[in-house]
Amino acid sequence: MTTAQTFPPAVVVTAGSADPAAPLVVLLHGRGSHEREILALADHLPAGPTYAAVRAPIAEGGGYAWFANRGIGRPVAESLRATMDWFRGWLDAVAPAGRPVVLIGFSGGAAFAGGLLLDDPHRYAGAAILYGTLPFDAGVPTTPGRLTGASVVVAQGDHDTVIPRELLDRTWTYLLDDSGAGTVARRDPVGHGIAAPALATVADWLREQLALPA
Repeated sequence: MTTAQTFPPAVVVTAGSADPAAPLVVLLHGRGSHEREILALADHLPAGPTYAAVRAPIAEGGGYAWFANRGIGRPVAESLRATMDWFRGWLDAVAPAGRPVVLIGFSGGAAFAGGLLLDDPHRYAGAAILYGTLPFDAGVPTTPGRLTGASVVVAQGDHDTVIPRELLDRTWTYLLDDSGAGTVARRDPVGHGIAAPALATVADWLREQLALPA
């Protein structure tokens, strides 16, 4: 079984503010990708926060992954728990209490962001679940009202053939109907990739959540 002790120290690249008190927006890449690829999103997001792209701790397919899978979009519970604990060790060192933290995850990183939010909803100022599923049946609570008071963006592609449609629909329904979160939701006629209008929605949401200037 994978344990937190086997993971390397976090590899992180940053953009935006160098102020250690600035809001921290954590960018979480997809399975088989890496931190530098998703850092490019920062060029399309508002100035003011620190953007930190973290490399997932499990080497996979020439890139990295956040957890072992038992099928696409279906994390192994023990693996997800181990990597979430590893991530929290890094996060709590760089963002002590009082520093707002927002999670933005794409694909496998969306499932990881969702797991972190479901595990500890009050730790985060918000989360964007982009083109991925929440980690259902993976050891984190998905009970009704679990995310009451949380702020979430969910974006999906109508033509996404990577994430099983059942999981995309279940994520959509949970976030809008059952979770209790204040959810901004959009679907665009794209596949498994971030549509420009969805990224603009995330940027507007960030400005609102972090009280950033327009």
